[in-house]
Amino acid sequence: MFDLDVAITRFDRALRVVAGVAPASRPNPAAAIADELLSEEERRHSAGLMRVNHVGEVCAQALYQSQAGVARDPAIARQFVEAGREEQDHLRWTGDRLKELGARPSLLNPVWYLASYGLGSIAGRFGDASSLGFMVETERQVEAHLASHLDRLPPGDAKSRAIVEQMRRDEASHGAHAEALGAKPILPVVEVAMRSMSRVMTTLAYYI
Repeated sequence: MFDLDVAITRFDRALRVVAGVAPASRPNPAAAIADELLSEEERRHSAGLMRVNHVGEVCAQALYQSQAGVARDPAIARQFVEAGREEQDHLRWTGDRLKELGARPSLLNPVWYLASYGLGSIAGRFGDASSLGFMVETERQVEAHLASHLDRLPPGDAKSRAIVEQMRRDEASHGAHAEALGAKPILPVVEVAMRSMSRVMTTLAYYI
C-alpha cells in the first residue's frame, strides 16, 4: 500500500543527499589535522579523488535506503539503515573536504542517486540473502577502491587520507556484518557488471 508519509520522507532524504546537506553523526576524522599547502596539480588531483569518493557515498545512500525499504527481515533492514547512517557520515566528510579543496561535487549526482536506488531495489527483490550478498560485494569493491586512493593521494594531503582511511575501515565492517547475517554470494556475471559500472562512474566523477 502506498504510504504518502514514507514517500515524502524518502524524497526529502534524497534531496538532502543530492544537495550535500546531510548531517554527520560522528566527528570528521580530519578535523584536527592541519591542512598542508598543496601544489595546484596536487589540489586538483585530491579534489578529483574526493569527488569520486563523494559520488560513492551518494550511491551508497541510495542503495541502502532502497534495500532497507524492501527487506523482509526487520533485523536485515536495520543493518542497511545502520550502514547507511555511517555512509552518511562519509558523505558529509567528503563533501566538506571538497569545499576545503575549492572543488564541487559531481554534477551528475542526481543520475548516480537514481541509478543506485534502482539497483538497490532490484537487488532487494531477489530476497534478503541476495540483497546482503550485493552489499558484501559492493563493500568489497569500495574497500579496494579506497585502498587504491590511499596510494594515489598526494603525500602531503593528510586530511583527505584520514577521511579515506576511516571510510575504508567502516566499509570492511559493513561487509563483515552483512556476511554474518547470511549473505548469499552473487553470481560472477553480476560481479563483473558491478566492476564495469564502477569503472565508468569513477572515471566520469573524477572530472564531472
